[in-house]
Amino acid sequence: MTTQQERNYRCTVEATIAVAGGKWKPLIIYYLLTGTKRFGELRKLIGGVTQRSLTLQLRELEAHGIISREIFAEVPPRVEYSLTELGFTLAPVLDTMKSWGDTYISWQQRNDK
Repeated sequence: MTTQQERNYRCTVEATIAVAGGKWKPLIIYYLLTGTKRFGELRKLIGGVTQRSLTLQLRELEAHGIISREIFAEVPPRVEYSLTELGFTLAPVLDTMKSWGDTYISWQQRNDK
């Protein structure tokens, strides 16, 4: 697997999708916009995501510099996830996605009658 530094993207949309796209990553970022969360909190907020999938997605986001992970030396160990400065720059993208989703759901409800 190549690192993000070695990857040559054909366009900037491809880079955005590679870093923040997929089924779970946008939701992870969306929920972290409101503040730091623990693993269990994220899993509960997202719903339907397996522990393995969430772990992999969090690791990828961390590798891309979108989130940071802080481990507390407690018993049991506590791990918290938060957005980095770079991660917060995705807020307008997610706000636009949310707005489009609101519009789409309204359209769908009107057309389902």
